[in-house]
Order: sequence, then structure tokens, then C-alpha cells
Amino acid sequence: MLLKISLEKSMENIPLSLYIHFPWCKKKCPYCDFNSLEIQSDTPVSEYVSVLESDLKSELVNEKRKKLVSIFLGGGTPSLIPGSELKALFKIIANEFELLNTEITIEANPGSSEFSNFCDYKFLGINRLSIGAQTFNERALEKIGRIHNSSDIENAFDLARKAYFDNINVDIMYGLPNQTVSEAIDDLEKTIALDPEHISWYELTIEPNTLFFKNPPKIPSDLRKEQMFEVGKEKLLAAGYNQYEISAYAKSGKQSKHNTNYWEFGDYLGIGAGAHGKLTKASGVTRTKKTRNPKDYLKDPRSLSKEVDSEELLTEFLMNALRLTNGFDLSLFEQRCLQQRSNLTPFLSRAIEKNLIEVGEDRMSPTKKGSLFLNELLLLA
Repeated sequence: MLLKISLEKSMENIPLSLYIHFPWCKKKCPYCDFNSLEIQSDTPVSEYVSVLESDLKSELVNEKRKKLVSIFLGGGTPSLIPGSELKALFKIIANEFELLNTEITIEANPGSSEFSNFCDYKFLGINRLSIGAQTFNERALEKIGRIHNSSDIENAFDLARKAYFDNINVDIMYGLPNQTVSEAIDDLEKTIALDPEHISWYELTIEPNTLFFKNPPKIPSDLRKEQMFEVGKEKLLAAGYNQYEISAYAKSGKQSKHNTNYWEFGDYLGIGAGAHGKLTKASGVTRTKKTRNPKDYLKDPRSLSKEVDSEELLTEFLMNALRLTNGFDLSLFEQRCLQQRSNLTPFLSRAIEKNLIEVGEDRMSPTKKGSLFLNELLLLA
């Protein structure tokens, strides 16, 4: 009985986030494998937001924790939702949770950014904006199917500052079709010139179930992409951005709380079509997911749930935590996976032998080689 109480107390200390999915965008990008559809004139946005409200209430029935470390509105393009539509949803959140120091992010597309919307989001309590720039190169923007141009990026950023957003992330990609190293670095320099608090500098990957997978574009060689990454990383570090994850760079104190909670294997509620959740109880870790099709979600927003077995948990934990450049405490593994650290021994032996991992008294982290060859490292898990 005492052990069960102790475990339940430990579960309460695992950070909790909330993910809210909006599945529509103006145009589906050919590289995008997220659950998104092109918005139509008759898309039931108001009805969808209303179902989000009931969905959240259902998710909270068995949730005892009253603090949220972060909220993230992703998509699709959630900035297509007028701020006025979100008032009732945010009222429920405010009534159920203590939101002191909670990071609240909404994703915005530069091609559909409006000052009035940004002001409404700020009034709701949204305090962080993530702008999906991807590239400033006009040819590349057209090639990857974006609806905006480089001026739209600068305009969206300016509007966000005028709406008093002082915590902005800019997404920028490298390894784009036919991209040169100088073009990739030019994108990064233009991003740095905007002076955002956070930059996500990540490689284009060709995912299954995308147009690019069916009709692959010519992308740079692995060697050229490695050059882009190394030169770009030096530029970011010199500009005062600290790398804390394989593709995330932030000014001091501006690391993404939401993504960090994912990478540290914290818990999160997921609401909206196709949203996933992860919840830890004394009995084990449960994954939840919603139906992907918005029409089906509107009829039945209930979650499907599955308990994750110990072997799968270990692999999932490593796939997330090893993205962190400073690694993680072994005690974190014990708390988040409900397992003894000795279960990591086979993986550690293989990784140390290949010089991909270094282990201290209570901490493990990727070596420089391990960070460069993260996929190889994860295959050992």
C-alpha cells in the first residue's frame, strides 16, 4: 500500500503538457506528413472548436494534476482559427489548471498572419509564437509548396512584435531540393537577423505518405547536408543561440518547454483529430490517440488507449531523450519508464563500444560522434 502511494506521488511530479490539434491549412505542403487537410469555405471550424471543448473535459475526468508546464496549438495551421473562437476553450483551461509560468504556443503561417489575430491570441494568454518560415529563398518556397514569400515572413515577424510577443520561434529548414550550402546559410543569416528568441534549424526529411515520397525531388548529398549543419551550427552559436537539442537553438532561458517535456518523456494530454497523448500511472504508461479524420472526430472524439510494454518504453524514451545535447539523468529514466536503470545496460554497452555515448555517475549523453550519427545510435536501442 505504501509503495502504491509512493508511486502515485511520483507520478504527480511528472510534468504535464496539453497539445491541441487543428487539422486544416490553406494548402498541403508536399513534404508534410502531419494530419492536415486543405481548408474549405464550408469547413466546420466553430463546430470543431466546440468538440475540442468537450474532448478536453473528458480527458480531465481522471487527471489529478493541476499544473500545466505548456500548451501547444499545432496543425495544420492553427492561426487560421480566429482568437474569438478559442475563448470558451481557454476559459475551461484556465478554470481547470494553474497557468503560472505556463508556456502557451500557437503555430502561425507567414502567408496567413493577421495583426488582429495576433492581438487576440495575446489577450487569450498565448505567450509564444512559432512562425513556419522554412526558407527565404523564393525558388525554394515554390518548390516546397509554401503559400508565402520572403516578405511575408518579415511582415509576420514584425506584426508579432507589434502585438507584444517577446518569445518567438522561427522554423527554418536545410537540405531543400537543389539547395547549395551558401543558400542554406543565407536562410539562416536572414533568420538570425530577425532576432527571434528561438530557432528550429532542421533537415528536410522525405516521409512516407507525402507527395515528395511519391515523386522525390533532387535533394543535396549527405556530405553537403553535413556541411550545412556544421556551418549553420557555428553561425547560431556565434549569434548567441545555444543548442540544447539536435535541431533546437535558443537564447538563454528561451528553450521550448513544450518540446523539452516531450524529449524528457513527460506526460501530455492530446485533443483534436489525430492528436496523441501520453499518461503515466502507477500501473504503467498509456498512449492515447484520437481518430485522424476530422469528420469522424466530430462524431466521436473519444481516445483509443494502449498500455506501452517495458521494452517499447525503453526504446521510446531513448529516441526522445538522446536528442538532448546534454543527455539526461539516469534517475529520469527510472521515473519516466518505471524501470531500473540496469535495464539500460545492454544498450549502454553497445553504444559505449562504438563511442556514441558517454556515461557519468548518474548521467548519460551522446558523444560528438553520437550526436552526428544519432540514427545509428538509436538503432542500438
